[in-house]
Amino acid sequence: MNTFQHKTVVITGGTDGIGKSLVLAFLAKGANVVTCGRNQQKIIALESEAPMGKLSVLNLDVTVERECQRLVDHAIAAFGSIDILVNNAGISMRGLLSEGGSDMIPVIKKVMDVNFYGTVYTTTYALPHLIKSKGVVVGVSSIAGYRGLPGRSGYSASKFALQGWLEAIRTEMLPKGVHVMWVCPGFTASNIRNVALNSKGEAQGESPLEENKLMDADTCAAHIIQSIQKRKRTLVMTFQGKETVWLNKFFPGLTDKLTYKFFFKNGELIK
Repeated sequence: MNTFQHKTVVITGGTDGIGKSLVLAFLAKGANVVTCGRNQQKIIALESEAPMGKLSVLNLDVTVERECQRLVDHAIAAFGSIDILVNNAGISMRGLLSEGGSDMIPVIKKVMDVNFYGTVYTTTYALPHLIKSKGVVVGVSSIAGYRGLPGRSGYSASKFALQGWLEAIRTEMLPKGVHVMWVCPGFTASNIRNVALNSKGEAQGESPLEENKLMDADTCAAHIIQSIQKRKRTLVMTFQGKETVWLNKFFPGLTDKLTYKFFFKNGELIK
């Protein structure tokens, strides 16, 4: 029996990258999907790939609390329940605090607004419905939620906050039957680095990594869906991700040096 047949899945940031792959994968498994995005052209393109009546896409911004409430209300109006909430909407950044100075403050705030508060808003409004369905809350986090990454101070802060908040909610929900989990894709081939904010709050427009050597979004989505089906507590993907988490837990000083060596060359941030 298909675990997700006729289930209602709400996915934030579902018009691109991992989010889009999740939307299409859940639809292929028979789920009803409600998602959102800010780019109208991407919304139209996604709708053209979906089966009639199974997908609903809203144009909204998860940094606005009332918009997240609208997303949840729309899902209930369209399909009557929410069984799975995937907090996927996210934005990255790249810039050194020592170079960006006070210009970095609004950049960090914007990253927190999307990655952390977007999850807080959506989960808070969806929670009563998830309690009714004994559903699943998922946070798409990152290795940066376990290990602070240079040049991504705001991004790391948002993911640490995300994981800490979800862990607290997970514990609160134990007697209510709601499963709360977070997944960490590691470096995945997607558009997130191209649109990552630089120290001036502008999209950097390029990726510092070799995208063709990274895990693709469809493979990442498949791992996430499998972890949801198995109701895992956490999921850390890629060998590099697992290695980083393990080293940072047991050898944090060594990991500081290895991380610096990975991200810098001749004192310059290269990744």
